[in-house]
Amino acid sequence: MKYIVCEEPKIFKLKSKEAPVPKNGEALIEIKKIGICGTDLHAFSGNQAFFTYPRILGHELAAKVVGIGANEKGIENGDKVVIMPYVSCGKCIACQNGKTNCCKNIEVLGVHTDGGMQEQIVVRTDLLIKTNELSYGEMAIVEPLAIGAHAIRRAAIKKGEFVVVVGCGPIGIGIIKLAQIAGAKVVVLDTNNKRLDYARKDIGVDYAFNIMHDPLERISEITGGDMATAVFDATGNKNAIENGIDYMAHGGRYVLVGLSKGELTYSHPKIHAKESTIMCSRNATLEDFEHVISVLSEFPTTSFITHEVAFSEMIDVFETFTKPETGVIKAMVNL
Repeated sequence: MKYIVCEEPKIFKLKSKEAPVPKNGEALIEIKKIGICGTDLHAFSGNQAFFTYPRILGHELAAKVVGIGANEKGIENGDKVVIMPYVSCGKCIACQNGKTNCCKNIEVLGVHTDGGMQEQIVVRTDLLIKTNELSYGEMAIVEPLAIGAHAIRRAAIKKGEFVVVVGCGPIGIGIIKLAQIAGAKVVVLDTNNKRLDYARKDIGVDYAFNIMHDPLERISEITGGDMATAVFDATGNKNAIENGIDYMAHGGRYVLVGLSKGELTYSHPKIHAKESTIMCSRNATLEDFEHVISVLSEFPTTSFITHEVAFSEMIDVFETFTKPETGVIKAMVNL
């Protein structure tokens, strides 16, 4: 069985090993498509939090079951499945409160433990979602969209409210579309004009501005001077995260989806005056995955997946996925 391992930053190796054997409560899964996400790109670059090397990357997975016993989900051999990559303990206080996404002992496939960049993988059956009705391309984008769905749910977005999304990468695009589906009026900010054009043309955003051109006045005009009642950071950039509070209305919510490795600094009077709610949004839960699957027909999957490459060719082209000038939004590896 072939697999690709990131041995250290900038170094991938294609290797072989014996196929894994599932234990009770596990299934043997054949990987069909792997989405490349920011976590993978940061791991390759050596700039990923919670990460050690060597590591088999890959947690945006579309797969088929090739070995499974009796299970409560009714999944059978041959079924197509999306894999929830968040291996939670089920025992800690977060899990007991239904927050499996931030389990105290969480192991995320491709981050804390080896992921799906291999021909076959063994996964707990409770982490599988049967999706025979979806294409493998649609299946491989469910996980990143679930990240956005969780953030939208955390913020309790209401119909008609103004939302600002900072960052128009894959996660940001998911937040944008899911906020629209929730009925919000969305303002998009980014530094990449091609991404902003994509948000306008393919996602249907009415307001998309280059953040380098001081969008505060534009947001104020659009919102009648109120600013946005919810702001999402999907950049992970320290400067962007610290400035995002300026786009938020008094009494608003600020949701940090992107992850910065460093410390953040805010003016306490500024955030206190707005009675700011500042919250983090991490990973997703089964509820978020199910919501994404239920609305996936409204998402422009075809234009979202911009690059596809064979598993055997991935190492040679992976570094190009780190370069915005290539026009990449979502790259896929096909097995």
